[in-house]
Amino acid sequence: MTTPMTLALIGLTGSRLWPDVPLLEDTLLGVWHDALQIGYTGIELMQGCAEGADTLGGNWARRNGILVRERPADWEGPCGTECQPGHRKRNRRGTEYCPLAGHRRNQQMVDEHPALFVGASYRNSSGTADCLRRAKKAGIPTLTITAS
Repeated sequence: MTTPMTLALIGLTGSRLWPDVPLLEDTLLGVWHDALQIGYTGIELMQGCAEGADTLGGNWARRNGILVRERPADWEGPCGTECQPGHRKRNRRGTEYCPLAGHRRNQQMVDEHPALFVGASYRNSSGTADCLRRAKKAGIPTLTITAS
């Protein structure tokens, strides 16, 4: 007798301006269904806590009783070794931040090796493209949806 697999970790990356909630939710439902079909007991959704697709996906997951693993970028925290002196910027509130924090967060999500990354790409989101590029480089399958 075989024991069932565990939860499939699914990464979600997407545009802050993602406009098509039904497309995103239908895609996540399909991914959940596919995970069940191949023997997982369900899914856990990992997302980067940004406005737009990340938040929409997290809300969908919670409404459906799916675990959500939040990975927010540490915008105001310390810089990484890849940062050049003087590169920090100020946001509209006047708070200083590291513009590379989102890229570091993307790599951290990739380093957790999800079974799949779903990318919700709208208007050529650079953060979404960065995360999917990193996932592909790590050999993680990706599924990209686009909204018009």
